[in-house]
Amino acid sequence: MPKWRASIPPVTRVPMPPSLRPATARDLIALSDLCLRSKAVWGYDETFLAACRDELTLTEPELESTSIALVERNGRAIAVGQIEVTDGVSDLLKLFVDPSEMGQGLGARLFAWAVAEGRRLGAERMTIEADPDAESFYRRMGAHVIGQAPSGSIPGRVLPLLELSLT
Repeated sequence: MPKWRASIPPVTRVPMPPSLRPATARDLIALSDLCLRSKAVWGYDETFLAACRDELTLTEPELESTSIALVERNGRAIAVGQIEVTDGVSDLLKLFVDPSEMGQGLGARLFAWAVAEGRRLGAERMTIEADPDAESFYRRMGAHVIGQAPSGSIPGRVLPLLELSLT
């Protein structure tokens, strides 16, 4: 080997920083799977997760009727957020981070996107039906509990209902 080649350092792969972008139809299956993996981190069993599957599945019509964003790194979706704005209220429908990526600020980044997107779409406040284990996260983001809401997946289960002013 020529001497000059021996002095070239090896190439190391530097991970790309995460980027945020709108979701597309091609992303929906991966994002729905991500929602279920993230939900499972709270220790829910397979029966519970199966009951949540429909509510956590993103569909093509939702691309038109809601705002959906994802965070990706190296082409892999690692977090997803979804809002729907109606009559000046932004409902945070989904905010999930891949379990392997938790603790890196991706949830806060997506929450900031949801707030900015809600404002852009004319919302004055955001409501959040939170998993009980995620309530403290939303409180840290500035939301406060205003009541309870029935689960859309589990009959008889209630969820904390939080609100954040967007004005």
